[in-house]
Amino acid sequence: MRHSPTRRDFLKTTTLTTFGILLGARGEILRAYPANEKLSIGVVGVANRAAANLGGVSSQTVAGLCDVDDRYLGEAAKRFPAAEKYNDFRRLIERKDIDAIVVSTPDHTHAVASLAAVLSGKHIYCEKPLAHSVYEVRAVTDAVKKHKRASQLGTQIHAVDNYRRVVELIEKEAIGKVREAHVWCGKCWGGGERPKETPPVPDYLHYDLWLGPAPYRPYHPVYLPGNWRRWWDFGGGTLADMGCHYMDLVFWALKLAHPLSAEATGSPVHPETAAMKLQATWRFPARGALPAVELTWYDGGLRPAHFKEGKLPQWGDGVLFVGEKGMLIADYNNHRLLPEKDFEGFQRPDPYIPPSKGHYEEWLDACKGKGEALCHFGYSGPLTETVLLGLVAYRSGKKIQWDAARLKSTNHPEVENLVRPPLRDGWTL
Repeated sequence: MRHSPTRRDFLKTTTLTTFGILLGARGEILRAYPANEKLSIGVVGVANRAAANLGGVSSQTVAGLCDVDDRYLGEAAKRFPAAEKYNDFRRLIERKDIDAIVVSTPDHTHAVASLAAVLSGKHIYCEKPLAHSVYEVRAVTDAVKKHKRASQLGTQIHAVDNYRRVVELIEKEAIGKVREAHVWCGKCWGGGERPKETPPVPDYLHYDLWLGPAPYRPYHPVYLPGNWRRWWDFGGGTLADMGCHYMDLVFWALKLAHPLSAEATGSPVHPETAAMKLQATWRFPARGALPAVELTWYDGGLRPAHFKEGKLPQWGDGVLFVGEKGMLIADYNNHRLLPEKDFEGFQRPDPYIPPSKGHYEEWLDACKGKGEALCHFGYSGPLTETVLLGLVAYRSGKKIQWDAARLKSTNHPEVENLVRPPLRDGWTL
């Protein structure tokens, strides 16, 4: 759908100037899209979590399907028989007729696939976290900005109305100014030892392509399809898996971007696998009239002390804002002002944040030049960098003073190898 403009294309584009002309990364004119025209989309990863993302864009023309598992690829092809099949995402991305790419692979492949898509002139949707390292996040974020591509991170809960009502209460200072926030998740993607067995690679799996830029490790079924999350080579434990979802609400409500520092404690650091339990704290500067704030994450059963102190109700995973006048606790679908007796008769602000047209619809419209998706990388990039910086602090055992502009620790430069770990030979950003 993207091609060298003919005279007919030029005349067609000229008639659409009232809707705007989009200039692409290399200065080419990207044509406007009539209301009912569909995008041509390539999907990298088609099963498990990726299946939901594939479904989310199925209203468009799914022109290419890519997966390293031939079983998954075959099943997806039954639903989209006109789509070409690929095992190597690089072959899909180099197609000139693809407008946009959806990346739903394990974390370690997010950046190389997303950046390749952007540099090839395509719009990008990427499952969270945006990348596997802080440096990779910044590389993809900068490329999207430079090349003016539509982007969206897979923080699907950002589209729900409950988050909007929480943000309105925080913005209207229902609990006063907030200087402290807490986020917790009971999952545990951690622990384990490197397997010693070396079973054969199944004939349906293109294992070297699955490894991609990660260090070479002999195949073992302990890694996939989902257990890769607990291995440093491929994922980042519970914080990398869930941090972007829950911390998204804090970033949105408190208008956060880059922290000044990060520190973390937890179960003993293992060279191969993520923490069984982790607590990480970031400090953010004042933002205009908003005061400096401290944000703390807990996983693996750890929770804020407020629970033991009896200040909070029974609650699952969630978010806590601590303000001058009270507290607000929330999860994906519910929220409550605390102490409840202090808010009896409280008059809520009229809703003013408009509902989302839909998480995927936001991105699809942005690809067509109609607005910007709410979790575009300009917003979700700093969110992901913060999440991954917490893992740098944990793995290094250091309290990191952070210079976000330079992507450098000002007090522990030796953490550079964790901020920007090397890629396997043959793979580059």
